[in-house]
Amino acid sequence: MNRRRLRAPSSFALALIAAFGAVLLLPMAAFASDPVTTAAGSLPGITAVTVQSAPGGGQTYSLTLQVLLLMTALTLLPAILLMMTAFTRIVIVLGILRQALGAGQTPPNQVLIGLSLFLTMFVMSPVIDRVNTEAVKPYLAGTMDSTTALEHAVVPLKKFMLDQTRESDIATFVRIAGGKGYATPQDVPLSVLVPAFVTSELKTAFLIGFLIFIPFVIIDLVVASVLMSMGMMMLSPVLISLPFKLMLFVLVDGWSLVMGTLAASFYS
Repeated sequence: MNRRRLRAPSSFALALIAAFGAVLLLPMAAFASDPVTTAAGSLPGITAVTVQSAPGGGQTYSLTLQVLLLMTALTLLPAILLMMTAFTRIVIVLGILRQALGAGQTPPNQVLIGLSLFLTMFVMSPVIDRVNTEAVKPYLAGTMDSTTALEHAVVPLKKFMLDQTRESDIATFVRIAGGKGYATPQDVPLSVLVPAFVTSELKTAFLIGFLIFIPFVIIDLVVASVLMSMGMMMLSPVLISLPFKLMLFVLVDGWSLVMGTLAASFYS
């Protein structure tokens, strides 16, 4: 299995905002950067803040519909992170691993989510770098308009999703949508690609989770058989098998194996 070399991401927060914020916020940023004004002041609904004179020489400030739309767009960023990146596969596999270990809530949910987020940024770093180089930087430099920048920002993310999506899943959602297919994979719209990508990620995550579960199930079966043969049927097999599963996982350097396998699975 050939594996591409991954580059460690630099400036995590800036790159993540640049990549996924560009998809939703570039058009609105362009809209806000070119306000339309008249002699009476800014037109309502165009500028972000409207200043009005109040009785007594004071001033009142009111937010326009544009700010409401901008905040609505920001609320969609978590959904983009979940549905259009490597996060779904990673967090599901880590959850299955915790279930296979049988250690209850150890590691806690906060640790699993945090680990999934940083591993997602590591896996997505080539995509984030391309979006930053091909769309965000030219737009901020003023050499590219918002529409072109948005088109360039979507291309790397779309290519990543196409590489991870099964053709059968795309065909399923094309059939559901009543389409007749597309000439090239690049012609598949995001409305079809995103649910197909999530479906493929769920399948892949459960396949990896199945392979992780097998050795721990074997340990549980062996421990249960030994306890029954010794007549200790009242003793919980889970209580005895947990230390052996933890010891096995530590001896084989399980966390490094799982993290490495997850990262490599996106570029194999």
